Amino acid sequence: MSTNTLTITQPDDWHLHLRDGAALASVLPHSAAQFARAVVMPNLKTPITTTEQAIGYRQRILATLPGHLMFEPIMTLYLTETTAPKEIDAASKSGVVRAVKLYPAGATTHSESGVTDLGRCARVFEKMQQLEMPLLVHGEVTHAEVDVFDRERVFIDDVLIPLRRNFPALKIVFEHITTRDAVDYVQAADGAIGATVTAHHLLFNRNSLFIDGGGRPGMRPHHYCLPVLKRETHRCALLAAVASGNSRFFLGTDSAPHAKGDKEAACGCAGCFTAASALELYLEAFEEANALDRFEAFASFNGPDFYGLPRNTRRITLQRANWILPAEFPYADKTIVPLRAGETLRWKLQG
Repeated sequence: MSTNTLTITQPDDWHLHLRDGAALASVLPHSAAQFARAVVMPNLKTPITTTEQAIGYRQRILATLPGHLMFEPIMTLYLTETTAPKEIDAASKSGVVRAVKLYPAGATTHSESGVTDLGRCARVFEKMQQLEMPLLVHGEVTHAEVDVFDRERVFIDDVLIPLRRNFPALKIVFEHITTRDAVDYVQAADGAIGATVTAHHLLFNRNSLFIDGGGRPGMRPHHYCLPVLKRETHRCALLAAVASGNSRFFLGTDSAPHAKGDKEAACGCAGCFTAASALELYLEAFEEANALDRFEAFASFNGPDFYGLPRNTRRITLQRANWILPAEFPYADKTIVPLRAGETLRWKLQG
C-alpha cells in the first residue's frame, strides 16, 4: 500500500512514562499532541501505590497540560507485596485507575519496590480477576544467572505461564514485548491477554546499540532500553505480528525520558524517548512491513477494545514529508535527546 497521507482515528498510548514536576511539564505536551489518552506508568521515585496517590498524580498531570491540548491520563497502581485487595476495590471505584503494574524487583527504572514473590500477591490477583482489572507486566526475570537477552523468554516459562494457570480469568497486558517467544505465546494463549509493542523494538535490533546509521562502531546510549533490543529475527517477528492485524497487539510507546547526562554516563539509564515523534516512527515500521492499512487498528482500536473503553472519535492526519527531528529538547533545567535525534523522518503529523 502506497499513500502520501494517512487519516486515522486518533490513537492512544497504552504505555507511557511522564515523570513528575518540571520533567512532566517538559514531556507531557509531546504525548498530548499525538495521543488522546495514555496509560501512565506509576514508577515515580516515590511509586504510586495507592488510589489516593494516583488521583493526586492525575490532577498534577491535568494541571500541567497546556490549555490548547486535550488529553486523558489513564492511571495505574504500582504493585507491591503489601498491596491489599481493598486497594484494588478503591481503584476500581475511582473511575480513573484502570490497571495495576507488575515490576519484578530490579527490572527497570525505579523498580526497587517491585515484587520478588508473586505468591504474596495472590489475594490481589483474585480481586483483580473478580473486577476485570488488567495486570500490566514488565515481562523479565532479574536473576543474575539469566542472560539479559534471555530474560523475557525465561519470564514466560517461569512466571507468566504459572501465573495464568493459577489465575486464568486475570486480564494481562504483556508490555513492550521484544521476542519471537513473546509473539508466539500471545498469539497462541487462551484467555484475555494482549501485548504492547514499541516503535523502537519494531525499528531496531541489538546491532543499533553498537553501530550508528553510517556503520560506525560505538556505544549508542540513547538506544539503550529495558527490555533491551534483541536479534533481528525477533524484530522481524514483532513486525510480522503487528502487521498481521491480530487484535491482541496494540500501541504502547514506553517513551521513557531521562536527561542527556543521565543517559550519556558511566552507568546510563535505560529508556528511549520517543514521545516527540512516536506516530511517525511507528509509520516507518508499518511501511517497511507494507501494512499501512493495518496501522489504524493497531494504534487506535485494539487497545481501547482490550481495556473495554470507547474508541476515540477525533481524526488525525499524517503526511509523507521529510523533516529533521531536533537533536535535543528541553527537559526541566536540562535537555533530553530523542531517539533518532538529528535524523530525517519520513512522516509528519499534521497540526
